Amino acid sequence: MAIVIDLPAAKRLAFGVVRGQAAVTAAAALLGSALGGFHVGLAAALGGAIGTVASLGMALVAFGGKAASPARILGTFYAGEILKVALAIVSFILVLKLTGAAPLPMFAAYMATFVVYWIVLARMALPAIAATRRARA
Repeated sequence: MAIVIDLPAAKRLAFGVVRGQAAVTAAAALLGSALGGFHVGLAAALGGAIGTVASLGMALVAFGGKAASPARILGTFYAGEILKVALAIVSFILVLKLTGAAPLPMFAAYMATFVVYWIVLARMALPAIAATRRARA
């Protein structure tokens, strides 16, 4: 059984995740500002931006080139994930050292960007799981 991946749809999905993460980042920054003032809002904005920029980097690497072989496609996804982790780690270090941002709202907003990622993946996976179950029945 061959698995077929619709790369244009996957690309739209990846950049849709980035847009959703940017929206959650803006909401977290506004909420942080309303509840805790400017510095809390800024910390939330920075944390959300770290998650969003890391996902954007991954999407650009994974979908930036032309699809060649399945091995090359897989390699670009691995490279994108490595870049995503590296961007997040370096960004956290820089933000904490250079800005003195409050860690709690920063990490909370970062985690909120992960929630967007997991919700999108779950919504994408549920129809595929249902179709597989129907095919087996």
